[in-house]
Amino acid sequence: MKKVLLIEDDLVLQNLINEYLQEYNYSCSAFSNPMDALELFQKNPDDFTIVILDLGLPNMDGFDLFKKLKKIKNIPIIISTARDDIGNKIYGYELGTDDYLSKPYEPRELVLRIEATLKRYNKADSLKIHDLSIDINSSRVFLSGLEIEFTKIEKEIFLLFINNLNNIISREDIVKKTSLNEDTKNRTVDMHISNIRYKIDDNSKEPKYIKSIWGIGYKFFYDN
Repeated sequence: MKKVLLIEDDLVLQNLINEYLQEYNYSCSAFSNPMDALELFQKNPDDFTIVILDLGLPNMDGFDLFKKLKKIKNIPIIISTARDDIGNKIYGYELGTDDYLSKPYEPRELVLRIEATLKRYNKADSLKIHDLSIDINSSRVFLSGLEIEFTKIEKEIFLLFINNLNNIISREDIVKKTSLNEDTKNRTVDMHISNIRYKIDDNSKEPKYIKSIWGIGYKFFYDN
């Protein structure tokens, strides 16, 4: 059964969504406190299939929670909110939300959005790039059939590249979008990239995966 992590502080709406999802064979863990939801997700990220996230939450803004969840696992997230202004929508899509649903809405529409989002994810459950194979669902990476053992930070950076194929990623973005400390130096980022290159058998002088962009950062290129 597909399991939904629902983070919604309106308890009436939370109960309504919870009951409706169960009618469509979704298991739902519902929270009004974002810290409780984050704690559970940190312990068991692979238990969940998708997140439904309100933005107006107590103790933590929904966008901040969005970024924390994505750092833990690249899970599909649908924003469900009363913030229907274009600025919030643009920011949500810039962060990588899979859908943005403005309240009020019918629960049936939410189910349809969930189904459409999961269908897109299920179509791309694996990726092959030269000698690399990436299992999207488990975030496991293989080189010529052998699994690569990345450190936590290395895997976060590698998956950031995979989620932004052919896009330039600055060193600042790498620090912001991974669990690296905010004061991490550029040379430390470069060291992690060097380690990743070594593990995926990439040559910095003649790269087939990670290209250095002078003065900015890196680009993981994929010619399909």
